[in-house]
Amino acid sequence: MSEQDLRRAIVRLCRAMNASGLNQGTSGNISARYKDVMLITPSATPYDSMKPADIAVMPLGREDGAWSGPLKPSTEWPFHLDIMRARTDVGGIVHTHSTFATILAMARREIPACHYMIAAFGGPTIRCADYATYGTKALSDNALAALADRNGCLLANHGQIAVGASLDKAMWLAVELETIARQYYHSLLIGGPVLLPDDEIERVREGFRSYGLRDR
Repeated sequence: MSEQDLRRAIVRLCRAMNASGLNQGTSGNISARYKDVMLITPSATPYDSMKPADIAVMPLGREDGAWSGPLKPSTEWPFHLDIMRARTDVGGIVHTHSTFATILAMARREIPACHYMIAAFGGPTIRCADYATYGTKALSDNALAALADRNGCLLANHGQIAVGASLDKAMWLAVELETIARQYYHSLLIGGPVLLPDDEIERVREGFRSYGLRDR
């Protein structure tokens, strides 16, 4: 995708995640890799009025948080930038305060292998990162630890992060994470789920190599 295509896609997905109920207001943020820079949603900007030209640009190769654009980047830029730097497989990141993922994050519960779709996240759990104040290096470090060998995590008392090789894959996973969180929450109300064994999750992971929204 060209830079302009990515900018348009970020705006489109921001509006779609709010319209679907996956996010509320301007609490979420989205980023995408383009060559040696990261494109990221601007801070505190309503999605309905956001334009592609408003997307902030941050270089991936510098440590000082430099940016360019008409509006400053989201306050969550540290974990977006650190994930992009640490994970060369990541082309898109979606962060939301989706309801059920956030409920579990508030309880500081990881999500176990309650449904086979958890395999899409790389293993038998979706971890919950330790709590740290939003926008801090500590939160970024905690998120990176929770995302080790995973494509999604919860952030304690905060929300969720989903990462993918593309923006569309990251959004697909953000929706799946919220779906699994909702299913797990409701299963706890009737005594809790019967969990799938690790070897079954591994079989499903292998099957996913030719199933679903695949990386190009």
